[in-house]
Amino acid sequence: MYLKSLELIQFKNHEKTKLEFCPEINCLVGLNGSGKTNILDAIHYLSLTKSAVQSSDSLNVQHDKPFFTILGAYQLPSRELQVRCTMELGKKKMLYVDENPVSKNSEHVGAIPLVLIAPDDTELIKGGSEGRRKFFDGMISQLDRNYLNLLIRYHHFLKQRNALLKQFAESGRRDLTLLDSYDEEIIQLSVALSKRRSELLEELAPLLQRDYEEISQGQEKVTITYETEALREDFREYFRSLRKRDFILKNSGAGIHKDDFNFQIEGHPIRKIGSQGQQKSFIIALKLGQFQIFEQAKGEKPLLLLDDIFDKLDDLRIAQLMRLISKHTFGQIFLTDARPERSRKILGELDAEVFFFGVEMGKVERK
Repeated sequence: MYLKSLELIQFKNHEKTKLEFCPEINCLVGLNGSGKTNILDAIHYLSLTKSAVQSSDSLNVQHDKPFFTILGAYQLPSRELQVRCTMELGKKKMLYVDENPVSKNSEHVGAIPLVLIAPDDTELIKGGSEGRRKFFDGMISQLDRNYLNLLIRYHHFLKQRNALLKQFAESGRRDLTLLDSYDEEIIQLSVALSKRRSELLEELAPLLQRDYEEISQGQEKVTITYETEALREDFREYFRSLRKRDFILKNSGAGIHKDDFNFQIEGHPIRKIGSQGQQKSFIIALKLGQFQIFEQAKGEKPLLLLDDIFDKLDDLRIAQLMRLISKHTFGQIFLTDARPERSRKILGELDAEVFFFGVEMGKVERK
């Protein structure tokens, strides 16, 4: 499967853009702020039903316009598949597959697997635990729709429980029967979801190590340790033991929303002792591991989006990544670059079909 064409209407700085892609490498070149990343973000929308950049859909509607539309045509082995996403201000975002409305966006996630490597990915190392949880939850959700449904259910009950704790504090009265029912849901869901997270890391670990060595030409041992209370044998008792503290703080102190993923090199946190190059290699190896797990699970290569990848890597890592591309390790690739001469030189040396697109202030032209 590959993305054959893409049409953007009033999406960010693209008034009306229509593109025809090749099945191998598609390179978008132009100055920073010209709209290259917006095209990648539109492709991200069609796979994951949301932006990789903006938390609010309404912020992606072009200024002073009432809606945006993204339309993608995918070539399958035996037919063409159309996916359309429309967001009208003041209304619910709508997703259509072959013009049939999708009742729940979560039902579409995973149908078109996608891996994005972006400039701010190092925040997975440097930032807080929430970003790491979102990354792994997003990864598993593309693989396992049941996981996504359980995760949505978990956050629903967590929100309800926290609201109930605040209500207890304000009213001075406690409905412990209702609280017990929320506790049981959160406990059971935490156990199920943490087991799936743990299983993913077991699968990812050898891929991470292999790809790290290949990208960096380094032999350091890299690992991810999963920090969770939910896999404790006494988790139910532990969760309930925090109830008095939860009453005081008006917040839930245990559950998978407190989990973290510790990225390590030679047994130490990579955010503390890893060089910039080691951190970049770790992130790329993590994303390539994600790619391989998707390919194994889905039986097809995911779309690979590389945003400003040449600016963020040194020559060694670029050469290693290009070597993987030249071996046709990946399927369809979309990448952006602010320096056309650089990308033409690097990609021109590959045995692959490459389309170049010039992007300027939301206008796109095939070069």
